[in-house]
Amino acid sequence: MPKRVLKGVVVSDKLDKTITVLVSRKVMHPVYKKYIKKSKKYSVHDKDNKFKNGEIVSIQENRPISKTKKWIVIN
Repeated sequence: MPKRVLKGVVVSDKLDKTITVLVSRKVMHPVYKKYIKKSKKYSVHDKDNKFKNGEIVSIQENRPISKTKKWIVIN
């Protein structure tokens, strides 16, 4: 089974070896049939502290690294 890959924007890089990535997607409302913008923040492992705020990154699902980190940066 392939690992999930998501694309998002870095919103925080204050933690050591961790960035926070905001991933937004559009989903259709089941009753009104309009598209709604939904977003979610993920804690992502960044071992080199290479990525800064505002950058667009791709993240991949991974084994749990800590209590909240289950994603790694792949680009």
